[in-house]
Amino acid sequence: MSTTLHAGEREVQQRFGVHERMASVMGQVIRSAMPEQHRELFGKLPTLLVGSLDAQRRPWASVLAGAPGFISAPDAQHLRIGALPGSGDPWQAQVNTPVGLLGLEPQTRRRNRMNGSVVAVDAQGFTVQVDQSFGNCPQYIQARTPGWVDRGAPIESTQEGPRLSEAASRLVRQADTLFIASASPHARAHAGADGVDVSHRGGLPGFVHVAESNGASVLSIPDYRGNNFFNTLGNLVAHPYAGLLFIDPTQGHLLQLTGRAQVLWDGPEVAAFDGALRLMQFTIDRGVWRPHALPLSWSAPEFAPQLVLPT
Repeated sequence: MSTTLHAGEREVQQRFGVHERMASVMGQVIRSAMPEQHRELFGKLPTLLVGSLDAQRRPWASVLAGAPGFISAPDAQHLRIGALPGSGDPWQAQVNTPVGLLGLEPQTRRRNRMNGSVVAVDAQGFTVQVDQSFGNCPQYIQARTPGWVDRGAPIESTQEGPRLSEAASRLVRQADTLFIASASPHARAHAGADGVDVSHRGGLPGFVHVAESNGASVLSIPDYRGNNFFNTLGNLVAHPYAGLLFIDPTQGHLLQLTGRAQVLWDGPEVAAFDGALRLMQFTIDRGVWRPHALPLSWSAPEFAPQLVLPT
C-alpha cells in the first residue's frame, strides 16, 4: 500500500484534531487497487473528470465524454479510457504524468476517485495505473440525468485572461456544481500520496461568489462539512494552486480555469457564507472558454438534501 497522507493533508487534519482517527480510516478505505464496485461504476459512465498538471505545475480540471463503456478496467490496477481531450483542452495525455480521476453518476449520487499515472497513450485513448482508489459520500451532489445531444461541428475555444469574460462570469455565478483539481507539491508518476486529485463541490445556485482584485477575478467557494479527508485542502496548503471546471448542464459549455488558491479558515468572510466551515479563494491566472464542447445535456437538478433550505 502506498503512503496514504502527505504533509499538507496531515497539517489540515491536525488543525481540526482528526488526524489520528482519520489516518486509521483512510488507511482502510484508500486502496492501491480498484474494488469491483468501482470498476463497475466507471464502466457505466458517459463522462470522466480528470485532474492534471501543465508544464508550469499548474493544475487543470477536464472532462471527457463517450458512450458508456468507453471507460473499462482490464484489471484492478488499470483503467483504460477510450477518449482523449477535446479541441481547446489545456491538458493532453502524456505517459509518466500523474492524473486524478473522478467517476460521478449524478442521478444516483455515486462517485469514486482514482489517482494514478498515465502508463500508455495511443490514438484512441490512454491507460492509467492506480496509486489510490477510494469512494466518496453522496453529499452536495445535485441529482440530474444526462442525455446525448448533437452539438454539430466543434466551435473554436477562446482564451480567458485573469478577468472573466461576461459569458464565463455568468456561468460561474449561476453554477450549482464545480470540479476542482489540486496537487501535492511533489506530484509525479507513481508517487502514492504525492499526486494529483480532482474533486466535486456543490451548492445552491450562486454559491460561488465572484469579485475582482488587482485586475483579476477572484472566486470564493464555501467549504462545507465533509468526510474530513481534506484531500483538496491539504493539497492547497502544500501547493497553493488549483484548476476549476464549470459545466453548463444544458448548453454543454465548458469553462476551465487555473490560478492561485488560498484557504480562509475563519473570520467575517467565512461567516458571510451560510453553512460554510471554511472558504477557498481562487485568483484566476488564465483559462479557456469552450462553447458547446460537451455532447450532453442534463435534466433539471434535484438539489442535494444537505443544501435544500427548510420551508
